[in-house]
Amino acid sequence: MDDYILYNNLYDCYFELLTDKQRKYFEDYYFNNLSLGEMSADYQISRNAIYKQLQITIKKLKELEEKLHLYEKKIKLEKITERVEEESIKRKLEELL
Repeated sequence: MDDYILYNNLYDCYFELLTDKQRKYFEDYYFNNLSLGEMSADYQISRNAIYKQLQITIKKLKELEEKLHLYEKKIKLEKITERVEEESIKRKLEELL
């Protein structure tokens, strides 16, 4: 379950850097809860091809995070925001998220 949450959070940060096909497969599998078999029937390709593409996408998301650290920075900013007491500053920080 932790990996599932991590992948979704990484996707939120980096989805624009994925191909259309990678986004569609990822969204169908992780957001729409389609099985590999259902996706295989929808896209007229093998389950193995979809599985490989999902693995490539996850690898790419992890590599992007290793290089850019956007998710890590977002978590740090959320923690800082929680501790801020001044409402105007807190709102400005939340806008950045």
